[in-house]
Amino acid sequence: MRHPVIGETYAMHHFPRNSRHSLLALAVTGALVFASNAHAAGFQLKENSVRSMGSAFAGTAAKTGDSSVVANNPAVMTQFEGNTFQIDVTAIDLSYEFEGTATDAFGRPMTGSNGGDAGGLTPVPAMSYIRKFDNGLAFGAMVSAPFGLKTEYEDGWVGRYFAHTSDVRIVDLTLSGAIDLSDRFSVGIGLIASRADVTLSRSIDFGTLLYSNPATRPLPFAQPQAADGFVSVEGAENGFGWLVGMHFRPTDNVALGVSYRSEIDYELTGTADWTVPGNVAAVFGSSPATAALFQDGNVTADLTTPSILQVGATWQATDRFAVMGSWARTGWESLREVRIRFENPDPDAVEPFDWKNTNFYSLGAEFKLNDAWTLRGGVAYDETPTSIEHRTPRLPDDDRTWYSIGATWQASDALDINFGFTHIKPDDPRIDITEGGTRIAGPYSGSANLYGVSAQYRF
Repeated sequence: MRHPVIGETYAMHHFPRNSRHSLLALAVTGALVFASNAHAAGFQLKENSVRSMGSAFAGTAAKTGDSSVVANNPAVMTQFEGNTFQIDVTAIDLSYEFEGTATDAFGRPMTGSNGGDAGGLTPVPAMSYIRKFDNGLAFGAMVSAPFGLKTEYEDGWVGRYFAHTSDVRIVDLTLSGAIDLSDRFSVGIGLIASRADVTLSRSIDFGTLLYSNPATRPLPFAQPQAADGFVSVEGAENGFGWLVGMHFRPTDNVALGVSYRSEIDYELTGTADWTVPGNVAAVFGSSPATAALFQDGNVTADLTTPSILQVGATWQATDRFAVMGSWARTGWESLREVRIRFENPDPDAVEPFDWKNTNFYSLGAEFKLNDAWTLRGGVAYDETPTSIEHRTPRLPDDDRTWYSIGATWQASDALDINFGFTHIKPDDPRIDITEGGTRIAGPYSGSANLYGVSAQYRF
């Protein structure tokens, strides 16, 4: 005996657009925030320098002595001598727990836990090299992770239809060059080769989907939360961008720096892996109109990482004491929407994000304690690009404040060891979103601690 099936019009329009398409859009982009395991607003990672992290990245575009300038402001490379090699590792220890509630399409409480701690401990490495020539030219190379995400909720949690696992990794290789145009002014340019890898998943409420069609409503499992499936999406692609900067030293004690990183476009190509309960698969397979739904296959989606404008200043007030500050503008308006394209004949799906551009402000200071040790500290305020209308459990983002301390130990004339610690506290992260009749709303509690160590060797 054949089960009742979803009507052809519903199957070819409402069903794939409202679930399959929107799911993939969320999977490729709704997860784009390390905000559940990141600490910079959006899915930006600043951790390419432990030395800069110790002062909350104040003055990053102007500071000398830190070879991460290859990717932060290549114009500063002219202030180095000979060869400089640096390696940085920052461990991000995030704790984020959902404290709200969720209801299904009937208004009943969702079954499951609160998801546990969605964060974890994630290392973010970086490596850089600078070669300065006597003729005023300098060249550098750097491997770093400017954007990323890693979160994972417990199986069967109350928000399982919105997010389970989110793993986004973007790694850059930056090749930069710089030249002194005068004793006090230099310019630099860089080329960026980037790689994006995405793995994301969530549960699917097939029970609600079947209940929403009168033809399948009589089925005993056509009820919210009665027939859960699962989907995992993987995709990867390369992208290319550029970087420019300038460094101006009006006096021996003051330096100003400006840098600009371009947007980078990726056309992610990958696969969707669907897990459909056997009784649900039998319903879809009983009609040619629905047999092709929720089948494993290829997908593509465009992603654009934002441009970043940085301005930094440093003032060496005394031989031992320096003050620095930064302002950065991240062009998140590049993420207005995400258009999903399917290998099958389904129409494109569009997910609106409407993110806004954000500002990052930081102020820091350094004190040279003695010939071997330099101490530093800083505070920063980081705006979120999101709004409550578009936040999901993958993206419980909010404005946040940074508190940083750090130190440099000059082990020898050639070797420096840097240490850094940052505590990041979001203002009031919360979500309130409804999809397919399921609603999840409420606050998150949590914070992030960053622990960093780096070594710089000059030869």
